[in-house]
Amino acid sequence: MTGKSNGLLGAAIACALFGSTVHASMDDLTEALTSGKAYGDLRLRYETVDQDNALSDASGLTLRTRLGYKTGEISGFSSTIEFEDSRTIAGVDEYELPGPARDADYLVNNKSVIADPETTELDQAFLQYSSDTFGAKFGSQVITLDNHRYVGHVGWRQDRQTFDAATLSFTPDDKVKIDFAYITERNRIFAAEADIKAKDKLFNASYKTPFGKATLYGYFLSQDNGTKLDIDTRGARFAGKQALEDLDLLYTLEYASQDRKNASGKQDTDYKLLELGAKVSGVTAKLGYESLGSDGGSYGFSTPLATGHKFNGWSDQFLGTPGVGLDDVYVSVSGKLAGGKWLLAYHDFSASQGSAAVDDLGSEVDILYAKKFGKNYSAGVKYAAYSAGDQAAGKVDTDKMWVWVGAKF
Repeated sequence: MTGKSNGLLGAAIACALFGSTVHASMDDLTEALTSGKAYGDLRLRYETVDQDNALSDASGLTLRTRLGYKTGEISGFSSTIEFEDSRTIAGVDEYELPGPARDADYLVNNKSVIADPETTELDQAFLQYSSDTFGAKFGSQVITLDNHRYVGHVGWRQDRQTFDAATLSFTPDDKVKIDFAYITERNRIFAAEADIKAKDKLFNASYKTPFGKATLYGYFLSQDNGTKLDIDTRGARFAGKQALEDLDLLYTLEYASQDRKNASGKQDTDYKLLELGAKVSGVTAKLGYESLGSDGGSYGFSTPLATGHKFNGWSDQFLGTPGVGLDDVYVSVSGKLAGGKWLLAYHDFSASQGSAAVDDLGSEVDILYAKKFGKNYSAGVKYAAYSAGDQAAGKVDTDKMWVWVGAKF
């Protein structure tokens, strides 16, 4: 079994703190440990990838199993431990893994990538304190901020992203929320071999107004693995909705600036987002413009802790922003059908700082239908069709499809 490197240490520290910090009798401690809740989450998914290049089509059938236990509380303290396992099923593993996740068992020549390695990990292990106005966690944990654009759990992949971190949350009233996190390891989606030591500091403060939520943030990322790479991002976001006579008006506006420093020097770029939408008779339509800027065509705005699959098309062409940057003009329509949710989206991609050779970065159509069955079961199908732009951009036409079923308890 592999594990997130600081997970067992986090669990041990959590248990020690639980016993030494809380002034409680042994009976109280026993009650907290035995009156908790066990939970589980299973997802069986079939994925296919078809690319217009020399790589053969890929297919994978994987089962992700997540099992956990949350203790009861003593004076606001509780603890959680959670394991996660991902396995291929029925020998359907005709795919390649990216970079450090490659393994001889998976290495099939000339196959496209599906980023779901077989792995068993201690996914979360943390001590938690919670009161009406203050919360704190220490250990391996999920961290998500705002819409996951900068910090997320990448829950779409079978090996979820977590962090070894200390997090603090302050909510003095129902309008104000302040979050801080210090991350010592990024437990990424490619199994433990790809985890990254870090000294990341995250600040996020929000205020709810009558028109929406205003947020200021600063994310200061620093790898701690012998490679100099610092990425500092500062920004502001405003998102809300207004109920009008016949519709709900939706709007989001965001701007951020970013400095990146490595052994070669410093680069600067910025991020812009404008999204408008309306919900009428249960149907939601959105039109948006997202720009991940470029510094001279050599560096594109970076969000290494994000749930990248959620943005810029589900075919995952732009999980890493190209050096020329990325402008994404998109439209989406979604609603309910037969007790489930449907969504149709279109993206038009171009370079933020293009050239004669690289300007058109392609387009994509995304389609989704997902449905829950009762409280515990779900199923869905999703399809992404990417059409490449300029040949010099290095992209190829790509089709991806997913079919899944899930169960929670």
